[in-house]
Amino acid sequence: MSIFKTEDEVRDSAKIILQFDKKEKNVQQGTGQITTFNQLGFKGFNDKPDGWYLPDSTFDVAIILETKSEDKDIAKQEFIDELFKNIDIISSKYNKTIGILYNGQDIAIYKNKQLIKTAKTLQPKQYYLDLFKDNNIDKNKIYSLTKRINDLLHFKFGIKNLYHRMIFTASALVVERFGGNLEAIKNNGFRPFRNKIYDTLAKSLEEHRQQNLKIDILLEVYSEIRMNVVENQDDINEFIDGIIGISHSVNSDNWNGEDVMGIFFNEFNRYKKKSESGQVFTPEHISSFMYDLLEVSYADNVLDATCGSGSFLVKTMANMLQEVGGNNTKEAENIKQNKLFGIEFDREIFALACANMLIHKDGKTNLEHLDTREAKACEWIKSKPITKVLMNPPYERKYGCKKIVENVLNNVSVGTKCAFILPDKKLEKDKMHSLLKKHTLEMIIKLPENLFDAGITTSIFVFEAGKPQKDKKVFACYMEDDGLERVKNQGRHDIKNRWSDIERYWLDVVTRKVDEQYQTHQWLDPKEHLSYQKPQQEFEIYEEDFKKVILDYIFFENKIDVKEFNDKLLNRVLYQAEISDDKLVLDLQRGNDE
Repeated sequence: MSIFKTEDEVRDSAKIILQFDKKEKNVQQGTGQITTFNQLGFKGFNDKPDGWYLPDSTFDVAIILETKSEDKDIAKQEFIDELFKNIDIISSKYNKTIGILYNGQDIAIYKNKQLIKTAKTLQPKQYYLDLFKDNNIDKNKIYSLTKRINDLLHFKFGIKNLYHRMIFTASALVVERFGGNLEAIKNNGFRPFRNKIYDTLAKSLEEHRQQNLKIDILLEVYSEIRMNVVENQDDINEFIDGIIGISHSVNSDNWNGEDVMGIFFNEFNRYKKKSESGQVFTPEHISSFMYDLLEVSYADNVLDATCGSGSFLVKTMANMLQEVGGNNTKEAENIKQNKLFGIEFDREIFALACANMLIHKDGKTNLEHLDTREAKACEWIKSKPITKVLMNPPYERKYGCKKIVENVLNNVSVGTKCAFILPDKKLEKDKMHSLLKKHTLEMIIKLPENLFDAGITTSIFVFEAGKPQKDKKVFACYMEDDGLERVKNQGRHDIKNRWSDIERYWLDVVTRKVDEQYQTHQWLDPKEHLSYQKPQQEFEIYEEDFKKVILDYIFFENKIDVKEFNDKLLNRVLYQAEISDDKLVLDLQRGNDE
């Protein structure tokens, strides 16, 4: 027999979670069914709310709580109407209202009576007050700031190495995020500026060093960066202003993984399509698509065993945080510390990944400087509770692509879903059919052919680890267009807002296993094909083609120059009323004989 919490018990627990039990200046807050709205200052209303947060300033946000017992369905209209009635009462004074409908398990949040998507569990009141913060991110501003920073580092600071420019910038962002206050060292010269970044970076790593000694690589690489001594203080100040501007955006409640860091890394990587370690950087909308494709949730533990600068992990974190309601929720810290796992072999790129994670105050203790081709990395993967894998490994054979994919699949738990971006024909060209003896290739989604600037055509290959393929066929389809368009100096962007609908369509295709609109879906026999098979265009020949071939043959047999023939033909048409094809050919033959 199920025992449900009563409404009183739900109300009492909500009071503690919302922190309505604490005293605050200039605020009326509390719970119970004794106090009337009349007593709270709304004359003529004797209704008794379950909970309330009413600031003295009517320009601030007010909260009304309506609770039900656990066995009640809060989606019922009568309960919504009851909450709305109370919201209408406080709306006579407050323009910003939050209504909370809660039964101890389920929750519905209404912002000015509009149902909104928030954390799935009840949060402290500050989370709901922050829903009215205006933190919209100016993407164009971030682009211009990042471009200016890159140009300063390249041409004024003299940092020629692309990754050193990225690491220097990321280190400065870490400093600003950890309270380094770069603003205070403006106008102090070059050496205090550089030393401030080093000292604050070293201090910020102290607590993380106990759990991950390899995070010191970030500090080592920062120390190795060589640059000019910058005499122009305006250049230093401009760099600092750019860092502060980007840091504010990263800290925004509206940050969602691509708005800031996606722009930041895209701008730097624009100067180098492919890294020295064979990496091709994953567009953020494809990272998000793969997250949804594998039905990843905040409860999963996600691995990227060739994580590069950490863009996959950062996007995954952003999606998880969005799912639980944002950066200010109770679940956020658990996501940051325990849900993201990454391996990177290249030392400088590992340092960049550490910086990237530190900027977001997450995930740094679960990054390892290892080689996924080696046994030590396999043991590390095996020791972690990985439930999903999202990867874009280096493609070339010299970087061990085949071995990387094989080691990941062999060392995650049975049933783990793994998605890899690989060149279209990679499994076939590298003779990776043996993978199917242990693992199932479930589907192949061919991606748009203009996705990567490097000219590589790719597909997403989705495996289920630890379960042999046997006779199961492979579903395949072709996403020919992602709706993005090229913007000068900014890469490809969704300027016409088409991607959302396109993504929704293809997620539906892979769920239902049929592409009704474009008719691209296939069922492949893995013994014959391990790639999407583009249909061959039908061969057609027209009468004009036949005549041209015959004419070309006649010219060849009679040793007639085609260009000369065309010139003489044009002259005859322009200057003589009539012309005989036979006579023209005869004239050309006579000319050749002569």
